[in-house]
Amino acid sequence: MKHFITIDFETFYDSGYGLRKYTTEHYIRDPQFQVIGFAIKVDDSSTKWYSGTHEELQEVLNTYNIHKCGLVAHNMQFDGTILAWIFNIIPEVYIDTLSMARAIHGTNAGGSLAALSKLYQLGEKGTEVLDAKGKRLEDFLPHELHGYGGYCKNDVELTAKLFIILQKNFPAIEFKLIDLTLRMFIQPLLSVDDGLLITRLDEVKTEKKALLGTLMNKLKCDTEEEVRKKLASNKQFAELLEDFGIEVPLKISPTTDKETYALAKNDLGFIELCEHEDGFIQELCAVRLGTKSTMEESRIERFIDIGSRNKGMLPIPLKYYGAHTGRWAGSDKVNFQNLPSRDVKKKALKNAILPPDDYVILNVDSSQIEARILVWLAGQEDVVEQFRKGEDVYSNFASKVYNKKIDKRNKVERFVGKTCILGLGYGTGWKKLQHTLETQPPSAKLSDMECQNLVKVYRDLNHEVIDLWKESDRALEDIAVWGNKEPYYLGKHKVLRVSKEGIQLPNSLYLRYPELEKDVSGARSEFVYKSRRGKVGIWGGSVVENVVQALARIVIGEQMIKINAKYRPVLTVHDAVVCVAPRTESQEALDFIMKEMSIPPEWGKDLPITCEGGFADNYGNC
Repeated sequence: MKHFITIDFETFYDSGYGLRKYTTEHYIRDPQFQVIGFAIKVDDSSTKWYSGTHEELQEVLNTYNIHKCGLVAHNMQFDGTILAWIFNIIPEVYIDTLSMARAIHGTNAGGSLAALSKLYQLGEKGTEVLDAKGKRLEDFLPHELHGYGGYCKNDVELTAKLFIILQKNFPAIEFKLIDLTLRMFIQPLLSVDDGLLITRLDEVKTEKKALLGTLMNKLKCDTEEEVRKKLASNKQFAELLEDFGIEVPLKISPTTDKETYALAKNDLGFIELCEHEDGFIQELCAVRLGTKSTMEESRIERFIDIGSRNKGMLPIPLKYYGAHTGRWAGSDKVNFQNLPSRDVKKKALKNAILPPDDYVILNVDSSQIEARILVWLAGQEDVVEQFRKGEDVYSNFASKVYNKKIDKRNKVERFVGKTCILGLGYGTGWKKLQHTLETQPPSAKLSDMECQNLVKVYRDLNHEVIDLWKESDRALEDIAVWGNKEPYYLGKHKVLRVSKEGIQLPNSLYLRYPELEKDVSGARSEFVYKSRRGKVGIWGGSVVENVVQALARIVIGEQMIKINAKYRPVLTVHDAVVCVAPRTESQEALDFIMKEMSIPPEWGKDLPITCEGGFADNYGNC
């Protein structure tokens, strides 16, 4: 690349309009939006500040040939989007120092420019931006604009210095993934069917109103508001249950260690209430859920709003390195990682996501990739061989549990096998297993003894996996008190390198556990590390889960880059890659993507991976 350009925009904001209250998309598309000015730096040349009308700034930007350069910014989702949406300029590649810092230092480290400048001793970040609150371009006096420009130029200088430091050992493929992730948002290809969503929104509101009306009669309330108050309050809802002779479910609070109501939607006690033999109690719970949780309603409204501001287009906001393990995460209050897919009605959200005209959406999922990586990493060769032969590993395990032949027709028994394979490999206990089996469809209610036996059978059959837990426990011991130890490898393959920095992955980035130490609180965890949310417990099994997820994410990332050579990825959800392709190339594109997603990585050439997928006219049907 010939040149790198570092840029930073300063824009209008006030107490009621800013990025603290608005999403990036909403902020930039809002009629109040105005660029005050920008600072720009080409390579190591002096940084310049420009301020003026839109036309004046457009003219200046056009002189820089940004489309032939690598564009650098701290929080590129903001600056890159302004450049594209407001000034219609797209660089050759997007480079985000905020994303780079998250990958290098971990998601728990402070990613602000101020914090990173302090960490690397780059200089002080200014505070002049505080003086700009509520001022539009025409409100600034010349000396005020000059001071604002100095602040902006300093931010660019700090960002450019930060980039020089971070890029030295940053993996080339991760640069590509940052760019690809940003283009999902800045250059969206997906659109939204607002007609379908409006219809579903009306249905949601009608269903909710009908339930509330029914309860007004049954609970002898004069208004819907009275019903809502009774159902939204844990105390009043509990009293209501008691009035109907229903025992209120209880639990021990993990924060207070005291007994409290188990009335959250994911609490086992509440889930059992939702399945109560009395239809009225079921109805009561359904209305409580509908009253307290407006997720579907708010999501639909948000999708409609986004489409209306973007001529029907749907920018996909994904946070690169959004999780501790490097996985992507939802951002901008729109999480495409967990859109409903089982419920036919709620699936309207996915059905409303459309490809461009004359295109199809392709959704290809890496089949059981975490389960495959786990046994491969541990050296559990008997299970690895089952995967290589294309056997149904879930049914195989269930067959051993039930002492009979189990296949996909035995839905509940296979579900038990699947849950064990996916969960017990990380040290899950029988109580959590029991809860998962009961609360996830198709649901299996097993006794305490049966669940204890499942754990025993799994551990008896998977000694190498158990050994990997123990290895990981020792790694935690070493990382916590490294001393003069030499780095060493974790697992049966030399892909995970343990050092005082943490666990180094095949892409050279680290899984980090800051301020790792022995847990002296008496809790279950043997170790704790510092996160932005406080101390987090960690043990051998959870380390194994971390590294498996991290390796799966690396596999998916490498696949996305290869796929992008022909077909543009528009979304990634866990272990799936979503692309668009011309309708005339539907099968060709599917074959190409599935081929690429069936090739193991260079660092794991004997890792047995495969995939499944399809294409359709909307996201929900592929």
